[in-house]
Amino acid sequence: MAAPMLTGMPAPGVDLVIREAHVLDPNTGLDGVHDVVVRGGEIAEIAAPGTATVPDGAEAVSGERRHLLPGFFDPHVHLRTPGHEHKEHIETGTRSAAAGGYCAVVAMPNTDPVLDSAPLLSALRDAARRDARVPVGFMPAITRGLQGTELTEMAELRDEGAVGFTDDGKPVVSAGMLRRAMRYQKLCGGVLALHEEDPSLSGRGVMHEGEVSARLGLSGIPSLSEAVMVARDAMLAREEEARTHFQHLSAWQTVEALAAAKAAGAPVSGEASPHHLLLTDEAVLSLDTRMKMNPPLRTERDRQAIIAGLRDGTIECIATDHAPHAADEKDVPFEEAPMGTTGLETAFAAVYTGLVRPGILPLALVVERLTAGARLVGLPTPRIARGAPANLCLVDLETTWQVGESGYESRSDNCCFAGRRLHSRVLLTIAAGAVAYRERSFALSAA
Repeated sequence: MAAPMLTGMPAPGVDLVIREAHVLDPNTGLDGVHDVVVRGGEIAEIAAPGTATVPDGAEAVSGERRHLLPGFFDPHVHLRTPGHEHKEHIETGTRSAAAGGYCAVVAMPNTDPVLDSAPLLSALRDAARRDARVPVGFMPAITRGLQGTELTEMAELRDEGAVGFTDDGKPVVSAGMLRRAMRYQKLCGGVLALHEEDPSLSGRGVMHEGEVSARLGLSGIPSLSEAVMVARDAMLAREEEARTHFQHLSAWQTVEALAAAKAAGAPVSGEASPHHLLLTDEAVLSLDTRMKMNPPLRTERDRQAIIAGLRDGTIECIATDHAPHAADEKDVPFEEAPMGTTGLETAFAAVYTGLVRPGILPLALVVERLTAGARLVGLPTPRIARGAPANLCLVDLETTWQVGESGYESRSDNCCFAGRRLHSRVLLTIAAGAVAYRERSFALSAA
């Protein structure tokens, strides 16, 4: 029997009642003011405001003028352990996730050593049982050492609880190797999550190839580097009927390729990150290394295509690609800095501020896209329903805050939204029935 795919620190189920919150869950159709009762970590009652039956000894939470949402699910984060704990580790990474309203995350395998064996996966799951504030899933590598030359023992890894497989940070360059991986994936299950770029096109690029890179005199990564690989791999996925997910999409050509693949019947899906939804390569003019990520920030045309893809469902979910780096690693010339930005603590507020408040995307759609990652990797979607495990996020949409002003829960501070004033703040996160995060000024009281 395969091990469960999510692992977290065991905690007693909470008893509490959230009174008169605007409950919004597009997965269950809830959109109105309710009392929500959680008993023993399970949603016991969803009642008209002011009518809930309160469990003995339960805590009370005022939801007045606040929104209660299903907890978010991130299928793409870097927890940096083993090997890079100076950047992040399971405790700090999942604390950061809880602060952002996430009830579960999936960690990538580009660690040191690379997560490519069942014994290492077992050790990480043990660490998650000790340290994780929210449940964690792990995606081991598709190829040993992320080298692209030899497949991992995928069936053994699935038995040990692997959510799926990815060489994130690197593409599977060989089409033949990826085809073999797809055939094994069909036998053992799970999803293949692909970082898409053609190294022969990316070269030594450090940002998007275009007018801005030309002005700065920096080598660029063309959009086609991503799009041609998505087109190739979608064709392979269709041929092999292999469940395939494309990570952190950034280019308008990619959205077109993904839409065409879906129309042709390929079993593929895609994700967008908050930074690709909200920023362009113009942000790189500052040479701020927090704006250096892979895939790079691209043009306004690309950004609009990603938003449109998210709106029409071509892109099914929002994932942060939370990528912590130590300050001294980013405090170098732009060309030398590592790729990546943190994002778990800012994802919802950034998207809400930049896309929901201006009326570009509806709140319900954003909430659905922030939870959809669970379904895409074969896990239950967090939802607000009687009898469901309590995976909840209470937010104040009217609060404003400056990113970084109170520090971060993450061990790293390389956030591309640092210094921005954002609307909405997570006050409380309940993950797998236990309180995972409580905003410092936000108190509970006896019911």
